[in-house]
Formats: sequence, C-alpha cells, structure tokens
Amino acid sequence: MNYYIEAFQRFADFKGRIRRKAYWMFFLFNFIFSIVTAVIDGVLGTAFIGSIYSLVLLVPSLAAGARRLHDTGRSGWWQLLYLIPIIGFIVVIIFLAQDSQEGDNDWGANPKEGDIEGATA
Repeated sequence: MNYYIEAFQRFADFKGRIRRKAYWMFFLFNFIFSIVTAVIDGVLGTAFIGSIYSLVLLVPSLAAGARRLHDTGRSGWWQLLYLIPIIGFIVVIIFLAQDSQEGDNDWGANPKEGDIEGATA
C-alpha cells in the first residue's frame, strides 16, 4: 500500500526512477480499486465512480510508468506505444517488466543501490 500512496505523493513527477516492485505494486492496487469501483458502479447502476477514479489515476499512472521506463533506460515517451492496438501494449509491458539498468543513467541513480530490500529482489 505504501507504493500506491507514494505514487500519489509523486503524482506529477515524471523525473527519476522507480523500482520494478514499486511499479507493479502500484499497478496491483490500482487494479484492485478499479474492480471495486466497477462493482460499486454495477450495484448503483452508474458509471460515475469508475470514471472519476480513472480520471484521478490518469496522471499518477503515466508518471509512474515514465519513472519505471526511466529505470530501464528508456524515455517515458515510450508509453505512446499504448496507442497502437495489441502490439504496442505488449511491447510496453515487456519494457516495464525488465530489470533496472545497472548504475546511474540519464534519469538518476539506481533505486536498488543502497536499498536493503533491493539486494534480494
């Protein structure tokens, strides 16, 4: 849950890097909350809550994705591949699933370095 909260705290920060675990934990909680909002909308017979939730998460999701791509040594602009049906989505998911680039890169220091938890991940 800390990763989810951190994504909101850095909601418009498109600079820096984020670890793979932090990104996918944010994605997991986002997915769970999306299902909950869909169920609530289904019970109420509206699409209001899910739509508001999606709009609120738009910028934090793009920022977290950009930081994750920075961690793999790519620009955040690679997220534009999401606009290409099926192929673009698969390519971006593969990029997001890759391990961190060793050492420093153009977007900052490796978030794993100096992290006790990162030594085993």
